[in-house]
Amino acid sequence: MDINVKVKPNLSIRAFYLFFIIASLQLGVGIMGATRFIYMEAGTDAWISILIAIAYIFVVLFVMTLTLKQYENADIFGIHKDLFGKWLGNLLSTVYIVYFVLTLFSVLITYIEVVRVFIFPSMSPFTMSVILMILAVYSTLGGLRVIVGVCFLFFILTHWLLFLLIEPAVQIDWDHFFPMFQTPFPVLLAGAKTSSYTFLGFEFLFLVYPFIQNKKGINPPLYLSVAWSGLLLVLITIITLGFFTGVQVERREWTLLSLFKFQQFSFIERLDFVVVAEWMMVIVPNIILLLWGATYGLRRLFKLPQKLTIYALAFPLLISCWIVDEHFRIQWVIEKVNVLGFWLVYVYPFLLLPMVLIKKKWKQRKRGEKNEA
Repeated sequence: MDINVKVKPNLSIRAFYLFFIIASLQLGVGIMGATRFIYMEAGTDAWISILIAIAYIFVVLFVMTLTLKQYENADIFGIHKDLFGKWLGNLLSTVYIVYFVLTLFSVLITYIEVVRVFIFPSMSPFTMSVILMILAVYSTLGGLRVIVGVCFLFFILTHWLLFLLIEPAVQIDWDHFFPMFQTPFPVLLAGAKTSSYTFLGFEFLFLVYPFIQNKKGINPPLYLSVAWSGLLLVLITIITLGFFTGVQVERREWTLLSLFKFQQFSFIERLDFVVVAEWMMVIVPNIILLLWGATYGLRRLFKLPQKLTIYALAFPLLISCWIVDEHFRIQWVIEKVNVLGFWLVYVYPFLLLPMVLIKKKWKQRKRGEKNEA
């Protein structure tokens, strides 16, 4: 495996599309119930915890981009090989692949559970997983540019859902937010950590970086995507905490979906049915990006045909979705993905950058000694 990736011009993408890739990954199933978990940690100052999380992610993004710029055109798999050699590097890269597969699995089972709770209680999880995986496999087989096109199109087609929050927004009781700024900073940090699962997705930069044509222009779309996702979560959190009481927030598993129930039209009674069905367009980009990331990693590490690995991963995911169909098991999977993602996405880049800089300095020094000789 080469450290730097050689990408054909017809397979590369513009940096502009990073906005839609990262935003599509972050606006998935996590945002449906994130407010409840953050509120249970930080109380009515939960929105402050989200702002802290955004600021921290900006720092992580700076570290990630600085790490990638030390190489000509490398991804995380090439960086691991350069730092740790073939065997240890492949082992660490395999952890990333496992992380992508587990995250994909958590998205699938969470959305299937939402569909069964809100629309079809008697539907088999296997049936829903087959529908989702057919869409995922078909889209992923088209390659990265097709996937980016899906992300762009679905991003545009799903943001009309924000207009359905107008009704609960105008009924906000601002007294719910007082007293403000009373939460201790360590508690706010705990609330920010709780949002880590929701904001997972920006680590995809480590994979897609070699495919970007104009690498000098990655910062604006990269930071704007996280800012957009974060501000949407702040907006949803403010509406939720202002509309519901604290007890009501704690009792609702998916607080965002609960808000849509209060928007009424004369021609439709249960708008939440429409929203849950529409939400499939929100999670499909999640699924296809994660499936592509996992299979791309297998191709890079083990030189396996990506088409073969797409089919090979789809089958065990279908079986697993059929087995893990109870709420407590789904929450257990999400918790494990959250823990793995926290260390791999929010902590590991700070350990990786010093090693990359030290290795680069050592190479420069060794090259200088050879030139002197």
